[in-house]
Formats: sequence, C-alpha cells, structure tokens
Amino acid sequence: MSRTAADGLVVVDKPAGFTSHDVVAVLRGIARTRRVGHAGTLDPMATGVLVVGIGRATRLLGHLALTEKEYEGTIRLGRTTVTDDAEGEITGGSGARDVPRTALDAEVARLTGDIMQVPAKVSAVKIDGKRSYHRVRAGEDVEIPARPVTVRSFTVRETRERHADDGTPVLDVDVTVVCSSGTYIRALARDLGAALGTGGHLTALRRTRVGPYELAVAHPLEELRETLTVLPLGEAAAAAFPRWDVDERQAALLGNGARITTPALPAGPVAVFGPEDRFIALIEAAGERSRSLAVFG
Repeated sequence: MSRTAADGLVVVDKPAGFTSHDVVAVLRGIARTRRVGHAGTLDPMATGVLVVGIGRATRLLGHLALTEKEYEGTIRLGRTTVTDDAEGEITGGSGARDVPRTALDAEVARLTGDIMQVPAKVSAVKIDGKRSYHRVRAGEDVEIPARPVTVRSFTVRETRERHADDGTPVLDVDVTVVCSSGTYIRALARDLGAALGTGGHLTALRRTRVGPYELAVAHPLEELRETLTVLPLGEAAAAAFPRWDVDERQAALLGNGARITTPALPAGPVAVFGPEDRFIALIEAAGERSRSLAVFG
C-alpha cells in the first residue's frame, strides 16, 4: 500500500532493544502521521506482539490495552537484580541448587489466579505523579503498593540447570503466562524466586498475544518499512470486541453519540456496526441504555 496515513491497527513483532515509543516513532515515519500510539508497553528487553494504532484507531487503544495477554519467558532462579530482569545489576542470590520440582510447581500455583502483586520498582508505575523508575534512578528507595491482577495460567514448560558467569549454579525455568493487563512478568519471576528462597529474575520475555492478536499476524519492523500492513478499523474492532449490529436509524443516533436502548450485551466495550458493515461506535451498556466510549461512524 502507499505510505500515507491510514485508520487501523498494525500488529508489530517488536525487536529486542526497542522501547514501545521507539516502535511508535518508526511507524509515524512510515505512515506519515503523528497520530500513532500503542496498546500496552513492552520493556526494551522483551520482544513480540505490540499493537499499534494509526489515525482514528488510536481511540481503540485504551480499550485494547485492557485485554488479556500471553507471554513466554525464562526465569532464572538463584540471582536477583535491581530491575527484576537481566537488564539490571545483580543485587543478591546465592544460587539455586536442587530445587525440587514439587516445590517449584507449588509456588507457581500460589502465583496463579487472582493475586495481589507489587510491580517492579524500575517500572512506569507512577508514585505521587512521578514514574517509579525515575525515582529509583535518582537514588530513592520507593515503595509501590500491591494491586490486584489475574494470572489465568502460569505453566512451567522446561527447567535447565546452568551456571552464571561467575560459576554460581542457577536454574533456568521456561514458562508460559496468560494474564490480565497490568501484570508484571518480572514481578512473577521475583516473587517465585523469593518464595523458593533462591531469588529470581527474568532473563527473556516474548509476548505472544494481546487479546485476539497473535504472533502469527505480527510483522517485523523491517517488513513494515517495505510494506505497511494495516488492519482496517472495522476489522480491528470486530476482532477485538463483541459485536452489535444495528439498523440505519440506530446507527444514525449512535453516530451522533446518542444513548439508545440496548439488548442484553456483554460487559465491557461493544463494537457497533450499521448497514453495509459500517463501524459506527464503541459503546458499553449502562443499565438498559448505551453509553458511547468512542464514535467513528
């Protein structure tokens, strides 16, 4: 397609070493518009699915960011770091020897379900209006309150006995995690290591899914520089949210932001489509009437 601004989503396979903002900057240049944003930050170390909105699709991003996510990662037991991942300085840990698989599975199970999690200190969480990572880098000792998250599944795929660069024995644990928005996989690694008495941190992370968007439909940046592949706005909304089809009269009302009577709708955002498959709005049910979240029609 031609390199001009378009309304829709781009599913990117983010490379390691790029911030999410870096990816947005690249897409702004490719699409020739500044109206570009992303749904759900990935750390520079992490790779995988980053959903980017262009044009009017940026209005979907806040709602897409709240959808379920899936990750594959590696947790190293036996070492702790200041960032809870491999990018930070080592802060402790005397190694991991002979960790029983039964103990590992038991602690993984305790970190599954609805849990209270303290985010990593070096994170974008705001404390009194300032990012936690800014405070940590300025030498402050920050305390972040625990918050509820849902770890739908936390699966150990494989374990490998290794030695760190200084010869300390460690255990690398390959995991798959399906979780709610706001869950820190780095914090799961930290808490798993703490529970086992070994310390732990994340050494690799790849996001394999955001809502309905999987790696199979993600495009590397180099590929997007050659051909900008955009999922049209209506298709993106239909894939990500429950759908409600309305007639021309209802479409006109909803397109003007009016509140109308709704049938029984699922909780959360619902994509409304009018005649000829025209995407009209994103709404949610408020009692028996609609409430507009974003109007497109």
